[in-house]
Amino acid sequence: MKNSNSSTRLYVIVARSAPVGVIIRRGPSKQVVLIKWNMEDDTFEIGQWLKARVYETRCDLSPEGDMLLYFASDNRRSLSSWSAVSRPPYFTALALWKKSNTFGGGGLFLSRSEIALDRRPWEETGVAEGFSLPEWLTIGRIDRNSWNEYDPFSPWSRRLAREGWKLTDYPSKTKDEFGSKVMIEFDPPVTWQKAHPLLPEDFTLQMSLVGINERNGPWHLIEHIVTGKNGYVGKIGRSDWADWSPTGDLLFSQSGCLYRLGYKKGALGPIEASREIADFSCLEFQQCEAPAEAQEWPSR
Repeated sequence: MKNSNSSTRLYVIVARSAPVGVIIRRGPSKQVVLIKWNMEDDTFEIGQWLKARVYETRCDLSPEGDMLLYFASDNRRSLSSWSAVSRPPYFTALALWKKSNTFGGGGLFLSRSEIALDRRPWEETGVAEGFSLPEWLTIGRIDRNSWNEYDPFSPWSRRLAREGWKLTDYPSKTKDEFGSKVMIEFDPPVTWQKAHPLLPEDFTLQMSLVGINERNGPWHLIEHIVTGKNGYVGKIGRSDWADWSPTGDLLFSQSGCLYRLGYKKGALGPIEASREIADFSCLEFQQCEAPAEAQEWPSR
C-alpha cells in the first residue's frame, strides 16, 4: 500500500439490495465529490462536486442505491446547513430540509419509500419551498435523546447495526482538551465488530473510534483491524472506512485510495497483499451539472 495524499478521505456507503456503493470523497475539507462504485467489477463513475462540509456519518443510501440522503453545511451560504435527497453520484437536491445548525441532520432510509430524518422535536419535517415529494415517499423522524453522532441511537450507529455491525465497547470517560492535538479521546474507544459473511466464526473486522477532531487530521480518528483463526491479525491501522464484500473480500480506504484483500478457500492473506483498486487522491474540483435524469425522482 502506498502512502498517498493523507488529506483525502474516502467514506463508502453500500446499498443493501444492489452491488452499488457511493463514495463520499473529501479533500480539501470543504470540497466533496460523489463517486458511484459498481462493486461487481470495481468500475467507478465520478459525479458532482459540492463546496461544503458533507457529514458522511449522517448519510444513507436507499436499498437499491439510487437515492442518497445527505447532510451538509457551509457557513458561507445564506442556507448554512441542510439535509437533502439526491440521485448519486450527484448532489443536486430532489428534496431539501433547511437547518440553522449542525445538531442532528441527515437520517436513514428505513425502506425505499420511508425516510426517518434526524431532526429535533420542534423542527419541521416539511420540505423547503420549491421542493415536493412523490406520493409514495413518507417522511418520519428518528427518536433519540442524545445528539452525539456515535451514540447507539444516532443515524450512524443505527445504520451500522443494520449492516451487521455490533457495538462491543463504549467509553466510560473522555479526555476533552481544547487546543490539544486531539480534541476528544475516548477511553475505551467506541468499538464495533462485524463477522465475516461466509465464515463468521473465523474472521472478525473491528472498527474503533479512538477520538474526535485531530489537528491537521481527520474529524473521526478510526482504526480497523481483522482478527481470525490460528492467530491471524491483519492490522489496517488508521483508515476511513472498511467492510466485508458479500464474497468475503476485505475492502478498505486509506489516504484517498481503495483497497481489496482477496478471500480464497477460507483464507485471507496479509494486509500488505491488498490490491489497490482505485486512487482518488489527486482529483481536483470541477464544475458539473446534474443530467436531466438525476433531477427527477426515480420510479417507485
